[in-house]
Amino acid sequence: MMHSEARLATAMAARYLAQLCKHFAHKMKVDHDGNTGRIEFGAGVCSLEAQDGVLIMRAQANDPAALQQVQQVIDRHLERFAFRDKPQIAWRAEAPRETFFA
Repeated sequence: MMHSEARLATAMAARYLAQLCKHFAHKMKVDHDGNTGRIEFGAGVCSLEAQDGVLIMRAQANDPAALQQVQQVIDRHLERFAFRDKPQIAWRAEAPRETFFA
């Protein structure tokens, strides 16, 4: 599984997260709970987290092409929603996170 992360410094993090989740909820499975969200694309998944002053986006997919597709879809939509901020989105490769089950 391939992973990447991007951080967008913005005072509107929660708003942009909500806009992305609401937009994609019409087309695919989306979970949205206040300051967190998860969008399941055909190519992969994007998890979103709004913190004070930053929107954190984590993408994952099975291969580099699919990961790039998830990133580009998020980029295009966020650029439309945040056009006043003119977001500079830079994805960086991230090591996979281990998940522990109780």
